[in-house]
Amino acid sequence: MHSSLPLRGRTALVTGVSRRRGIGFAVATRLAGLGANIVIHHHRPHDLDLPWGGDDLAAVRSSIRESLVDEARLDDIGADLADASVIPDLVARAAALTGDLDILICNHAKSGDDGSILDMTPERLDAFWDVNARSTLLLTAEFARRFAPATETPRRPGDRIAGDKPYVGPRGHVVWMTSGQIHGPMVGEVAYATSKAALAGITPTVAAELLELGVILNTVNPGPVNTGYLDPETTDRSLDDLDRYLATTPFGRVGRPDDPAELIAWLCSPAGAWMVGQVLTSDGGFSLG
Repeated sequence: MHSSLPLRGRTALVTGVSRRRGIGFAVATRLAGLGANIVIHHHRPHDLDLPWGGDDLAAVRSSIRESLVDEARLDDIGADLADASVIPDLVARAAALTGDLDILICNHAKSGDDGSILDMTPERLDAFWDVNARSTLLLTAEFARRFAPATETPRRPGDRIAGDKPYVGPRGHVVWMTSGQIHGPMVGEVAYATSKAALAGITPTVAAELLELGVILNTVNPGPVNTGYLDPETTDRSLDDLDRYLATTPFGRVGRPDDPAELIAWLCSPAGAWMVGQVLTSDGGFSLG
């Protein structure tokens, strides 16, 4: 495998790629530049309900296609991950692009329409859980089954997954996305923070199980990244004193989508193969103070 194209021949499914301002778009573009075939998932209706709105999906596809290397291929799939029944077909269609699926990036998320603990309802909590936590776990399960040996009897609670160790190298990579709740309060975002906290909390358990199959899982907290929600014309929150606060930070800015995308791409490359089961923060030092 050529060192400048470490993902040549690999196929990656990146979820939540519907806006050129988004982290998912930056990740898909970066993986494409490293040689990967790319399948993007999107659910544009979610964007249309938010202040920053939707993007032109044709432009999203075109921009990613420009980053593909040599004969690498691109496909895109629209699906509402609140509906668990779409997940097996999504993974199967992604694998059908080349016949293999090597990388799963669970970047999708439901955001907006959140609130404080006083605003919580069963419906609100379920909506965030279904998209952010449940679908991520089910996508990972469907991906992992592609690497698992067939079993004659169902596994019981507590049974370990048995793989065919040792492995020469990783057989697959999975990256989950968490948020800033691992470092402090996310006031007014109780449902979102709950769903993301579940992913951070279960990372070691799922990573240990996937490792038996030669699949590596890590979780990334990208920190504050302006994907449009911090622009005055499209924000969903108060920006009072934001500029004054940023001037006191070491780099004087929040993150850009390319910042976490670089880390995620490295985690999926041979260079990052020894990083397993970690919850990693990529925030330019915001969590330090």
